[in-house]
Amino acid sequence: MIYRLRHVTTYAYAHSVDLAAHLLLLTPRALPYQNVVRSTLAVTPTPSHVTEAADHFGNAATRIFIDVPHERFEVIAEALVEVRFPDPPSAALTPTWEDVVATAQRSEAAEFTFPSHLAPIVPAATGYAAASFPAGRPVLVGLLELMGRIRRDFTYKPGVTGNHTQVVEVLRDRRGVCQDFAHVMLAGLRGLGLPARYVSGYVRTRPQPGQVARRGADQSHAWVEAWMGEGFGWVGLDPTNDIVTRDEHVVLAWGRDFIDVSPLSGVILGGGDHRLRVGVDLEEAEASASA
Repeated sequence: MIYRLRHVTTYAYAHSVDLAAHLLLLTPRALPYQNVVRSTLAVTPTPSHVTEAADHFGNAATRIFIDVPHERFEVIAEALVEVRFPDPPSAALTPTWEDVVATAQRSEAAEFTFPSHLAPIVPAATGYAAASFPAGRPVLVGLLELMGRIRRDFTYKPGVTGNHTQVVEVLRDRRGVCQDFAHVMLAGLRGLGLPARYVSGYVRTRPQPGQVARRGADQSHAWVEAWMGEGFGWVGLDPTNDIVTRDEHVVLAWGRDFIDVSPLSGVILGGGDHRLRVGVDLEEAEASASA
């Protein structure tokens, strides 16, 4: 599947910003199953300094510095991306979740077993996840059940949580958005010793014929990738929509939680209050990936 991506972020400040330094994680990752045919970032006002280098997790990071006074800051990210996510293995043939836990600390996935600020290990999250992982259950069987439970048990409701809402609050209120559901799933899996990472990106804006629109399709999206053991690797799980990532998602970045992969962060001098507007379109492209 080939997609055209357009992500527009605009800040309007009450007062002039004199200096600004921003970190942009808005370039899709190049992966074996994701071919970034082309990508551009247009920044207004024009930065005086731009640095591009991968971050700790291998994400494509752009660091910019602006030294001209401005009351409006805008970033337009555009890309043409081809995705071909591999089909997951047969769930019943994956290792038991206990075997995955036993080998995790000797694997590349080890750093994603530890708690993070927005996905801490808390008893409520561990207990919630544990119901999907009885003794001896194949890990992917448990992962799929947990993903489905989150979709059924939690209400998708924008505006009731924020970027720093804690897992215990989401578990208590049983509502939130994709970021919250990803953090709940991460916290639960890590509490059991299973490696899992937070993925930021997008889900297609318009549904395929005969399907309903995906939740989170009009903005940045978030989901989870869980490690299934040596020889099985990672699987993408979208608890907001209860689907395995195949051909409807585009990966921007991954990390321990949202803080690691915020699409745009930074420090400004001045500005005062601000208004933020974000618009996202991920639409199927008619042109070939070689265009």
